[in-house]
Amino acid sequence: MMFLGGLSVALALALVPGSSEGLKEGECEVCVSFLGKFYQSLKDNDVKFTSDDIEKALMKTCKEAKGKENRFCYYIGATSDAATKIINEVSKPLSYHVPVEKVCEKLKKKDSQICELKYDKQVDLSSVDLKKLKVKDLKKILDEWGESCKGCVEKSDFIRKITELMPKYAPHAAKARTDL
Repeated sequence: MMFLGGLSVALALALVPGSSEGLKEGECEVCVSFLGKFYQSLKDNDVKFTSDDIEKALMKTCKEAKGKENRFCYYIGATSDAATKIINEVSKPLSYHVPVEKVCEKLKKKDSQICELKYDKQVDLSSVDLKKLKVKDLKKILDEWGESCKGCVEKSDFIRKITELMPKYAPHAAKARTDL
């Protein structure tokens, strides 16, 4: 009888869709990247690997998250305005040092939106012609830096602000531009 029980468990596992596949290349980009950096920060800061401590650290990290990473935090319930709360689906596996790819794979089954998040393509500030970018893209650069352009009306105003702030936020790009 014991053999039959083990066989039915093995058969059930084999029938679970996607259980043997894992994530495809580039899938769950934001989840894997964000949780990878987060897990490393836990190790670097000697955080105790308990679900509670991980959850607290995750909530704190998510408060400062911007863009797609903030959206990821929202989806797992780690932001104050989130409707659902599946943060324990992250904190519990991480407390057992489960690889972030596996955590994201499990999150994907709970909410497919999590793995649909992709980072925006980064603009190479060292070589891009700022005049050829759209105002929306110029605003996005400033937003990523946590800056805004008060009183900016014309495209040239945004370009001036970016050029002015570039040495602070993108020093290598600023240096490369002066070398041109």
